[in-house]
Amino acid sequence: MTSTRASSHPDGSPVDLPVGEGGTPAVSPSPRRRRRRTGWGERLEIAVLTGPALLVFLSFVIFPVLMAAYYGFFSWEGYGPPTDFVGLKNYETILTDPLFHDALRHNAFIVVFSLVLQGPAAVLIALLLNRRMRGQSIIRVLIFVPYVISEVVVGTGWSLILQSTGALNDLLEQIGLGGLARDWISDPDIAIWTLMGIITWKYIGFAVILFLAGLQGIPQELNEAAAIDGASYWQVQRRITLPLLAPTLRIWAFLSIIGALQLFDLVYIIWGQYVASTAGTSTMATYMVSFGRNAGSYGYGNAVAVVLFLISLVVALVYQRFVLRRDTEGAITGGVR
Repeated sequence: MTSTRASSHPDGSPVDLPVGEGGTPAVSPSPRRRRRRTGWGERLEIAVLTGPALLVFLSFVIFPVLMAAYYGFFSWEGYGPPTDFVGLKNYETILTDPLFHDALRHNAFIVVFSLVLQGPAAVLIALLLNRRMRGQSIIRVLIFVPYVISEVVVGTGWSLILQSTGALNDLLEQIGLGGLARDWISDPDIAIWTLMGIITWKYIGFAVILFLAGLQGIPQELNEAAAIDGASYWQVQRRITLPLLAPTLRIWAFLSIIGALQLFDLVYIIWGQYVASTAGTSTMATYMVSFGRNAGSYGYGNAVAVVLFLISLVVALVYQRFVLRRDTEGAITGGVR
């Protein structure tokens, strides 16, 4: 049994509301039906908006990965349907091949030293460029230019500069430091460090621009308040700037790790498929091309691609689970019910 209870609009006019037993307002069934219709509308809207992107993702990411996994079970030369089924033999060869182990170690080396060399240097440069100074815009452009240059141009240019008769050794001879001249590309003792120098030169601009964007989001009032309290410049950076910049640092580290695991173009252009393994700069991607496509063993190459994909996927999931979790949880908000 229901009755009515007096209420009013914001303008003061009285309104009668239905009241159930115990004085509680009676619930009308119409809002529930209205919410259900809204829910189906939202689902349709999500399907329409995400459908094309999902279709592209399935077509150009998931489907190729599945096909690579399928071809990896065959000894296939790249034409016609695969018929020579070898099971897990390709994967067994990969996991027991010392050359693949070397390539994996080189990738791990590049991952670690990309973070160690680029991270601190990029933070220092970003802090410097975040202050008012003459020529600030020009310096930003000059630092970012190497990142937008094609890898082919970068690789070709550095290979000419760093060869034994190249410009670098000639410059050292002219300034009286000929004893420092080296075979920067072919010497196994220094080739990996040469690669790290080129990678740092090319990609540090991206890190600097990313960190500058993060610094723009830090309120200047916090630095001013700390300075008023007597904190020095470096104390402000250590106690305020770096902790607030941490989410940007973590995102950059994630991108750097994935890029280092999949590094191919610079190594292949500068060292080629044969010199890379003898010089100690081969990566999993160059190994895949050398022993897959170039060797005419496309089944084996697809198996290497699957292994590379799985390693990158595991690293990405672990990083997201233990490092990026705080950032993703803070960015996700639930709707009000």
